[in-house]
Amino acid sequence: MRVLITGGSGFVGQRLCRRLKEAGHRLLVVSREPEQVRDRLPEECDIRRSVLDFVDTPPDAIVNLAGESIAARRWSDDQKKRLIDSRVNITRDLVMLCEQLHSSQGRTPRVMVSASAMGYYGDQGDREVTEETPPHDEFAHRLCKRWEDTAREAEAFGVRVALLRIGLVLDAGGGSLQKMLPPFKLGLGGRFGDGTQFMPWVHREDLVSAILFLLERDDLEGAFNGSAPHPVTNAEFSRTLAKQLGRPAILPVPAIVLETAFGEMSRLLLTGADMRPARLLEAGFEFRFPTLEKALADILG
Repeated sequence: MRVLITGGSGFVGQRLCRRLKEAGHRLLVVSREPEQVRDRLPEECDIRRSVLDFVDTPPDAIVNLAGESIAARRWSDDQKKRLIDSRVNITRDLVMLCEQLHSSQGRTPRVMVSASAMGYYGDQGDREVTEETPPHDEFAHRLCKRWEDTAREAEAFGVRVALLRIGLVLDAGGGSLQKMLPPFKLGLGGRFGDGTQFMPWVHREDLVSAILFLLERDDLEGAFNGSAPHPVTNAEFSRTLAKQLGRPAILPVPAIVLETAFGEMSRLLLTGADMRPARLLEAGFEFRFPTLEKALADILG
């Protein structure tokens, strides 16, 4: 089938594109700089600058992964607007594509898997969080809700929409580990604050498999937590990573230091949610890397 991917040149998108290509699918990738990303993607990808450039090549499915990194810089009012716009605008373009195809050709993509994030739930303390847990109202939640609400507009045109609330993505060469590894390898790692905040995480291979699972299962729609079934606290994550590297983890970063350095964005590091992939597990999805120990052994071994 023809699969349209936004964010296809990113850390998750690159691996997804390779897996889709290996499975024999045709790839339609949106990038503002096609020539610069071409070498990151499989051969024969059809790369165009805009979602709406694909009106003449109707996709059978959509995967929406685009969005500026939420942790790239402090959350000024302007930065918050950029974070929202980078997600909502391209998602709105995808809905417009569905609308145009519905009105002009009487057909639409049968499914859209649209990324969201664990931030949807906000700070949940130590309670266990499933897809049914009410969110805590804060900026990360409001960002994710607008993103999800925009994606759901495609349902009006007969598109099955699955929303994947993604945890910290782990693998070599990028993602959440990229910034963590240098200090931990030097023995300078440690917990953030008191370390009791939960860190939902997922191996990149499992996340890509979950996206493929949601593309293929016609009976699955709505929100799904995209994280491993065994989340850990920040302190546990630090100890496990240090142990895997054979280094100590004895230099905690006080909360006040993070709050001073990052302002409101420090909430990403100091709060969390014990997020569980209840709906994926109920649907029969199997994780290759259900525990942090197994995931880090694969990535770092």
